[in-house]
Amino acid sequence: MNEDTKKMKIYTYPDPVLKLRAEEIQNIDGGIQTLIDNMIWTMYSAPGIGLAANQVGEPSRLIVFDLSPKEEGRNPGVLINPEILLGEDQVVWEEACLSVIDFSAEVSRKARVKVKGFDRHGNPVDIEAEDLLAVCLQHEIDHLDGILFIDHISSLKRSMYKKRLKKMLAEKEE
Repeated sequence: MNEDTKKMKIYTYPDPVLKLRAEEIQNIDGGIQTLIDNMIWTMYSAPGIGLAANQVGEPSRLIVFDLSPKEEGRNPGVLINPEILLGEDQVVWEEACLSVIDFSAEVSRKARVKVKGFDRHGNPVDIEAEDLLAVCLQHEIDHLDGILFIDHISSLKRSMYKKRLKKMLAEKEE
């Protein structure tokens, strides 16, 4: 990271930017490199294990992630224009999101996935992932399609969260 790296605002539900389908990145230029650095910095600062560009108000097909424990050092992953090629079996995982404040829920996802995309230098990347990495990649790629993890839960749970969020936001304004 360079000295120009900065923490970005993370947009939270129900901000409309989170429902946008992100655009493919055509040119990996200096602006994209800066966005990658800033997203990684923001993800670590939050703290989180993944971040999609939509979450910082940039509807571009870009995700960053790092499942490494902090004490073992940083190992950020970057995927530009990621695409899930296939998924197998099912796993239920307790998910939370930097854009969905004060809420977590069990979500059913594919247990194993194969994902392709490009690294920050434009090199093709293929990732075969399982367990938490598979869940993380699916969660972040969903963001690029305007889908939040709460879109995967029952309408009753989602409705209860919306009511609680409305109340929390109203109390904040008082």
